[in-house]
Amino acid sequence: MIHKYYSNGKLLLSGEYAVLDGALSWAIPTRFGQYLEVADDDNNQIYWKSFDERGKVWFECTYLLESFEILKTTDQETSKTLQNILQQIKKLNPNFLSNSKGVKVNTTLTFPRNWGLGTSSTLINNIALWAAVNPYKLLELTFKGSGYDIACASHNTPILYQLQDNSPQVTTLPYQFSFAEHLFFIYLNKKKNSRDAISSYRKANFDKNQLVLKITELTRNFVYSATLSEFEKTIQEHESVISNALQIPTVKADLFSDFKGEIKSLGGWGGDFILATGNSDTSEYFKNRGYETVIPFKSMIL
Repeated sequence: MIHKYYSNGKLLLSGEYAVLDGALSWAIPTRFGQYLEVADDDNNQIYWKSFDERGKVWFECTYLLESFEILKTTDQETSKTLQNILQQIKKLNPNFLSNSKGVKVNTTLTFPRNWGLGTSSTLINNIALWAAVNPYKLLELTFKGSGYDIACASHNTPILYQLQDNSPQVTTLPYQFSFAEHLFFIYLNKKKNSRDAISSYRKANFDKNQLVLKITELTRNFVYSATLSEFEKTIQEHESVISNALQIPTVKADLFSDFKGEIKSLGGWGGDFILATGNSDTSEYFKNRGYETVIPFKSMIL
């Protein structure tokens, strides 16, 4: 028997960092995601194979079924990360694979691994579906984070996301921007490690309660923007607030000071995607500066 699962990728459009402390945040599931396929086998092993968006194998590992001992792997670090996920699942669901004689597992991404759209979160959500465990609890036991990416994995519309007493609260939003054709996502040609970004934020010394209140206000301003100019004003303020909190320059000041539209960092500052406002010349502007991946808002959002 073959079981198939799919989870959406994600982008956090407002609330980066502050979402960890309870700020209301705005996120979108993407058209890109990850598949997981599980087939029964009879060799008392877990044979894992991961494919990238081009169909090329980027990781293979074989585990003993009962103990999750690593028998053979192409990447020791990745195999240990996956081993830990399997071990944590067993704590959440002791019956996981208890009646199995072995499985072959294939994962397939539909986006490049370095894009930062949720290689880990889509994996966690897919495995949680397979193992019948709570994906938020599995995330907490493995990669940590706020959980907004898990919410995106299982929702097909934009969402408002907030941690209240460490419990995720998700509100679905309609797709409603009349100015969506003026919004673009640009990949900055480098991957940002989410755990490193979170660690740096945790060490920063400022009033996080005030930050949460301000970012919550700005999130509402974003989703209720009636015009592009309102949206751009909110970008400016959100970027300024986070820049002051982290004591690092905004991406526009750092890399694109001559850009005529507005630019917002997404997720961990310094990598992955940015959101830019612009027009028909926007794509050419970024490509002339070596940023080849420019995706219109409507082509990214699910």
